[in-house]
This record gives sequence, structure tokens and C-alpha cells, in this order.
Amino acid sequence: MKLIKQILRLAGAGTGLMILTFGFSDIAATTNVFVGASGTLTFSPKTLTINTGDQIIWTWQGSFHSTTSGTVSGGTTHPDGLWDSGVNNSPHSFTNSFPTAGNFPFYCSVHFGSGMTGAVAVVSAAVPPTVSITNPPNGFTFSDPASFTLAASASDSDGTVTGVQFFEGATSLGTVSSSPYSVPVNNLSAGDYGFSAVATDNGGLMATNSITVHVVTAAPVVLSAAQFLPPAHFRFNYTANSGLSYIVQRSTDLTGNSWTTLGTNQAGGSPVVFDDTNATASPAFYRVGRLPNP
Repeated sequence: MKLIKQILRLAGAGTGLMILTFGFSDIAATTNVFVGASGTLTFSPKTLTINTGDQIIWTWQGSFHSTTSGTVSGGTTHPDGLWDSGVNNSPHSFTNSFPTAGNFPFYCSVHFGSGMTGAVAVVSAAVPPTVSITNPPNGFTFSDPASFTLAASASDSDGTVTGVQFFEGATSLGTVSSSPYSVPVNNLSAGDYGFSAVATDNGGLMATNSITVHVVTAAPVVLSAAQFLPPAHFRFNYTANSGLSYIVQRSTDLTGNSWTTLGTNQAGGSPVVFDDTNATASPAFYRVGRLPNP
């Protein structure tokens, strides 16, 4: 966890504020083990569990002891070379860090025959789940009234996802306990809306992903500024709402089956300039329609 220390100092009444900020790198947790605790031939605690990245400080309370990594079997020591403090007397301390998960036995190289052994279990720190809103895209624009499915994907690398709760602002839209994770959203009027999905895993850890969507009142589509540019260009403008999608079609006789789609686009502003680069038919008629919300 990044620790940030901020010192705020007011230099007299009515004067400016000075802020000093210092950054610190992640600090590992530390566990103490007493060597020859209270004069006994023991480690205290004898066994312990820590997280990856943590460290242990062995502190001598007795003399002529060591902490040496490895096992004891058949009355013989089997050091594995991960650490060895050497034989020391009180007062003394020895520190070792544990960057990887696993089980790490140790012993006193002098008094192992008296049962002076111990073990460290190093476990990976719990990892929170991940969650991502998959529909609609962040920043998407709808026309009012807007209805859509708010959907998310979620996973957990070291456990299971127990549920995804959806919010519109601070208002809960419901919790879904299994995939697919989705809830309906209905009849939004014009405005900007914030939505979020909060995933929870079986360890109680949580993750959040948020998006914003825009809902607009669609403006009427009006065609203007038509001009023919020989030999085969026909250009015109049409009004649109930025972010909404439109379809442009052409017909030679205005019958229902003769309309040919020339293109679709998401408007970046208004008006939109359209250029038919193959305007060879005469007569030709054009129409522009706003596509419905997805």
C-alpha cells in the first residue's frame, strides 16, 4: 500500500497553505519470532503463516542458537540454503523476506535434536475480482426515451465471483449472482447518466467499473444545400445529433423496394455533409433516417 504523508502548515492567520508530500514504496508486513524464547529450546511462535512479500525477524532471547532453513529427518539436518543466520547469542536479530508462496521449514543447527524447529507458510495475498461493463460502451449516446441492457463481465483469479451489483448513480438496479451479469434500463429521458458495476468475490473483496452515457432529444432530420458536382458527385447536408447514427439511401423512382443504402454513420456534429460519388442516375432521390437505439 502506497503511503503518502502530507504535512500541512499554516504560516500565520490569513496566509498561504504549504503542502509537503512524500511518497513511500510498498512496506511489507513484519512478524517477530523469538529464538530460545524465555531461555527455552524453542522458537516462538513455532509455526506461522504470512503473505508473499512479508518478512520475519528472528530475535534471540537465548544463546548459542541459529535459524537455518531446511528440514530435520533421521536425526540429520538437511539445509536448503535459503537462509542461515549462523549461531549467535542474545542480543541478536536476523531478518529474512519471503517473496514467493510455499512452505519453509527451519531449525536451530545446534539444538534441532531437542525439537527446536519451526515452519513458515507463505500464502499469496488475496486478489480482488475484476469487472468491466461490456454494454453500453462508455460515452455512448442514445435518443430519448432510452432503454437498453446494462451488462458486465466479471472474474476472480483466486476464487469465485459471488455477485455483481449494478447502480445508476447511487441507486441500486439489482444484484446478479451468476453470469451473464446484466440488468434492464428503461425509458431514460434526455440527460447524462452514470452507471457502475460492483463485483464481489468469495473473500469479500470488491472491484468497480463505471461508465457515463448520454441521452439526447433527437432533432428533426433536415436536408439542405444540395448540389451536383459533375461528372458524378451529388452533395448535400443534413441535420443530426452528435453521437446518434444515421442511414443515407437513394432511389430512382421512390417506390418501396428501390431504396439503396449508400452508407451509415455516427454523427460527429451537425450538419453532416454527405457526398454521393456515384450519382449517375437521373432522376435520383435521397432520404436520411435516424437509426433506432441499439
